[in-house]
Amino acid sequence: MIGRLLVLWVAALASWVLVCLPARALLDIDEATQLGLYFGTGLLLCLVPTSLTLWWGRRALEQAPEQQLAAVMGGTGVRLFAVLLVAWGLWSNVAFFHRDGFWTWLLIAYLVTLALEITLLLMGRPATAPKP
Repeated sequence: MIGRLLVLWVAALASWVLVCLPARALLDIDEATQLGLYFGTGLLLCLVPTSLTLWWGRRALEQAPEQQLAAVMGGTGVRLFAVLLVAWGLWSNVAFFHRDGFWTWLLIAYLVTLALEITLLLMGRPATAPKP
């Protein structure tokens, strides 16, 4: 499980680099810095609850189908609630996050971490034989 969490965090860091390097080359320094900080903050906000739901989802794969459904539905709710609550707190209390683009880059970070989590969960799922 630690390996999957490590892959999640390294892949998220790689996505940040893949976004920030072209931005630095194509945008002026202020816009590139803002983009990097927004995307990096979004990734950090999303990685903590995503790590928890990845752990929960991995454990649920070994349980009954009802537990798997609870992990999927509960994980989605926990992740979304935690990310939006902390993001709203940042937006409300820190003037830097009032600028254009914060919510857009948060959404992109959320989708990136969600895709990574689903990929890591499905890679570890045992294959089932089709019923005749």
